[in-house]
Amino acid sequence: MTRKVEASNISVSYNEFEALQDINFTLENGKIYGVIGRNGAGKTSLLSVIAAYRKATSGEMKIDGENIFENENAMSQVMFVHQTDYKDHHDTISKYFDLAERYRPAFDRKYAEQLVQLFQLPINKPLRKLSAGMQSAFNVTMGLASKTPITIFDEAYQGMDAPTREIFYSEVLEEQARNPRIFILSTHLISEMEYLFDEVLMIHQGTLILQEEVDTLLERGYSVTGPTSDVVEVVAGLHVLNEEQLGGTKSMMLYGELTKEKEDEIIRKELEIGNISLHELFIHLTKEGM
Repeated sequence: MTRKVEASNISVSYNEFEALQDINFTLENGKIYGVIGRNGAGKTSLLSVIAAYRKATSGEMKIDGENIFENENAMSQVMFVHQTDYKDHHDTISKYFDLAERYRPAFDRKYAEQLVQLFQLPINKPLRKLSAGMQSAFNVTMGLASKTPITIFDEAYQGMDAPTREIFYSEVLEEQARNPRIFILSTHLISEMEYLFDEVLMIHQGTLILQEEVDTLLERGYSVTGPTSDVVEVVAGLHVLNEEQLGGTKSMMLYGELTKEKEDEIIRKELEIGNISLHELFIHLTKEGM
């Protein structure tokens, strides 16, 4: 069955604080979505609504046309992986696998045990005795092996070292190729993870400022570098994100469509056109006052 997540006018308020305001988007099966935003932007609030951990103050969150909140069938389609405090958890990884098999029919224990080997996790040691990195590796193991149509990882890499994160990223891509689903990854490690994403949802101060395919988004960001007067002249009227000056040379970071006419003008003036990373775009698109 084709899976689709649809958010319609989602708002979430805590007392007087509005965490999310009028969020709208559609997520489709077979794509990996990156959810990025500064601290306090509302990322976890949004993911909690998708996973039915929290009811939106207003608006509707639907999976395949069904409202998800307090809908057992819809909720069973979602796995929400987030940081968990295991200090009082005496069960072993093996015991958690037993529980997952009982309550999540799609759980793939064979794959889970393969991941345990990859992450070098002690399967018969109580979770509370594992390091923070191992606990995170266990969390992503449960998410990957759940085989749920919608799998959410909220800053799931915390505590993992770089080699372990690379194993996680590789498994997300391989599992998506084997069993396409909706993967949603919230992260601050944008430069490290951007190659994973098909689309990005950028949240700023509780609003969704863009949802875009990564390739399309990156095409909208570019820099122009050269003699100051020529650069200033050529970028007049364009959306400038940032500028840097070194002696008589200026570099300006721009956002928007680079038309053929404008590109020809830049080339004619012998200015340099450069690429901008997703990380740089994120920083400047979420600046105060943008």
